[in-house]
Amino acid sequence: MKTFKILGLLLTYPKESLINHMNEMMDILNNEKIIPSNQLKLINKLTLIFCSTDLISLQESYVETFDRGRSHCLHLFEHIHGESRDRGQAMVNLEEMYRTKGLYIDNDRILELPDYLPLFLEYLSLCELIEARELLSDTINIIAIIAAKLKKNNNKYYVVFKTLEVLSKTKINPKIIEKSLATKEDKSLEALDKEWEEVEAFKTNSNINCDTCNSFSEKTKMFRENSKI
Repeated sequence: MKTFKILGLLLTYPKESLINHMNEMMDILNNEKIIPSNQLKLINKLTLIFCSTDLISLQESYVETFDRGRSHCLHLFEHIHGESRDRGQAMVNLEEMYRTKGLYIDNDRILELPDYLPLFLEYLSLCELIEARELLSDTINIIAIIAAKLKKNNNKYYVVFKTLEVLSKTKINPKIIEKSLATKEDKSLEALDKEWEEVEAFKTNSNINCDTCNSFSEKTKMFRENSKI
């Protein structure tokens, strides 16, 4: 069952190798018949857009959609835990779940964390359909919120998220969507810089001479073994 993996691939950074296989991917989706026909037509239109658009433009659009700001972030636990320690243990648990299906993340080749949505969808492709739907439903509020925001901005990637929402067969609480859409995100470069601004490691006394002190601030890295729920 490759449907979920293909939907995940549509959410990865556009590369020529991916675009060249769009027809094969659509053949698989048509043959597996997991996606309802009306939604499948929309996915097909999306692949046609990919194939007819300049690659550089596609890549710029992708970065604008998923890398500037957190509202469309493809890392699931970012929406739940942010940068808290809870996220570390949650990812450990998720990676252990992947291993039950023989799916191991090659950290030498894949730089993404376990909660990266395309990775999660690849895992779902290894599950029975009922199990895949159940696991997908656990994340469906996040997916539905992203879908709603993308739709509001007339973003082409909306179709993929809406398809996942349909596949989950889960009823979404409209109040959750309304509350999320009411929150505006500042996506300016200044706001992005401020959001990722490094926090000073130590508070210093202005009277202290630090000329001989080698203090370097480094963005905190979350190590799985040191994280707790």
